[in-house]
Amino acid sequence: MDNKRNPALNVDRKNRRKKMKVVVQVFLLVLLTAILVNTVFDLKTYSEPDRASWDQTEGFIAISYFGVGRSGSSKLVAKSQLNDHLKVLHEQGYVTISQQDIIDFYERGKPLPKRALFLSFEDGRNDSALFAQPILEKYNGKATFLSYANKMGASEGKFLQPKEMLKMEETGFWELGTNGYRLTYINIFDKDGGFIGVKDENELTDKSDVEYYNHYLMDFIRDENMIPTENRQQMEERIGADYELMRSVYTESLGYVPGTYMIMHANALDQGMNNLVRDANVSQIEDLFKLNFSREGSAWNTKDSGPHNLTRVQPAPYWSTNHLLMKLRKDTGERLQFVRGDEALAEKWSLLDGAAEFAGSQIIVTSPPSGKGTVYLNGSEQAAFDATTTVSATLLGNVVGKQSIYIRHDRATSSYLRVLLDNNVIRLEQKKEGELPKELFTYKLSDVKWGEEDLRFDKATVYSKAQTQSGARQDEPEYPINIPGKRQLEVSVTGNSVRIIADQQVILERLSIDPSIRTGGVALEAQYHEQNEKDDIYDAIFDQVTVTTEELPDHKRTVLFTSKQTGMKGAAVKARNMFDTVVDWAIDNF
Repeated sequence: MDNKRNPALNVDRKNRRKKMKVVVQVFLLVLLTAILVNTVFDLKTYSEPDRASWDQTEGFIAISYFGVGRSGSSKLVAKSQLNDHLKVLHEQGYVTISQQDIIDFYERGKPLPKRALFLSFEDGRNDSALFAQPILEKYNGKATFLSYANKMGASEGKFLQPKEMLKMEETGFWELGTNGYRLTYINIFDKDGGFIGVKDENELTDKSDVEYYNHYLMDFIRDENMIPTENRQQMEERIGADYELMRSVYTESLGYVPGTYMIMHANALDQGMNNLVRDANVSQIEDLFKLNFSREGSAWNTKDSGPHNLTRVQPAPYWSTNHLLMKLRKDTGERLQFVRGDEALAEKWSLLDGAAEFAGSQIIVTSPPSGKGTVYLNGSEQAAFDATTTVSATLLGNVVGKQSIYIRHDRATSSYLRVLLDNNVIRLEQKKEGELPKELFTYKLSDVKWGEEDLRFDKATVYSKAQTQSGARQDEPEYPINIPGKRQLEVSVTGNSVRIIADQQVILERLSIDPSIRTGGVALEAQYHEQNEKDDIYDAIFDQVTVTTEELPDHKRTVLFTSKQTGMKGAAVKARNMFDTVVDWAIDNF
């Protein structure tokens, strides 16, 4: 029977769907609640380190995560990624330290462990506590959990509440800190120079339209002409009132004010802030907090940093384990041991620079700071000149970055042929011995889709009226730095002829290269892009890599290397990925 002629049938189906949705929602809520109770409140206890053995007086690193999710997102690191990070730091001798350890280091000259780590989780999210707790227990780690005071008692379910925070604190794995009273933006202008004014974070429904702004405590409140609408006394009273609200809320809800502060916006206190506004903040901070992490970007804190001018690094969700290690090596000068992953696969490649991890079907090549990370396939140079050498892979590194596949990479003469994926553009280059690289071919791939939630919303500045009226900047990049890519590439070379397939489409057929480029093997490379001004380390991710040769006249095909997982292992990976996709979809939609 036609459903249009039977409205009752349609109603019944809608009701069944509603009931099913409610059942799924209740199931997920009960499941997450049970996990939270079992993970956070079925409490194990922290074992204090042997501080008598500490003898290091140079400093410590600080690592702070914005949040932790089940499988990660553009803002949250995955719980498995957090585990990998903390596991390798634990294995390389890092010991987590407490807030009091830092206070004693600065005020009493007490030493720290040889490799000291201050670990924290910002933004007060309940999923951070849920997923980080068992990892802290596994490695006996201590961390500081930071919140916003105005979320205490709020109805927003994603934020942990005082009762739960105090329970966490009892385990010894957690201490409490704060990001401030509120996350509110002031002096906001859109991309067309339109004045928006003051908005709380949850009121900015379309952050991609925001061009300029500042944080609530970082400036005078100004009008559309950037003229202050408050005098010095009013500014000081407004800022003082915010700190007083912080003091009042935490005292009432926790019984005390957390001793550690990570002010929003990081790096503002000493970079262009109005001196009167800076002084208003500093006096309040020094009165209310023992420690203030005012800076972000470097992990290393020395004796000269001081307890109110500390810095931390915030690992992005796209950072591999080696990316974190490379960053720490850059900041501290420590010779850390990079992870290699599957040793059987790793042995087939030579690391020329940077770091490489062989993880499942992926080869993750990490560049050194402002440099190139390169791995070379051992024995791949032995293919005959007239044989067909083919390299295929799915490239999963961020769009903003450079991922290269080399064919005929001659290490002795530095000549090569390479295909480069550079900010969503395919480039083919050849380099002859003793000459500079020459670009032979370019091809812009179809646009990468991304959402507002992927935007790095971290602008903050003092700006002129002319700037705000200029509209969108001419140099605005096409993609944010944290957008992941996914491109299938296949490159084949026969004699002096090249063929390229991108996303199953032939984009280049039988292009001739210089006949002098005859020898060399296969290499994979990572290099950061200058657009990413905050991070000069890049992870190129090559998935399902296969390298083959086919020789004439009998067309004998030889597989020189493959990272594809087949059989039971491949089936298990597919099943796990399918399960993760279903669970993530359910959490996002219900």
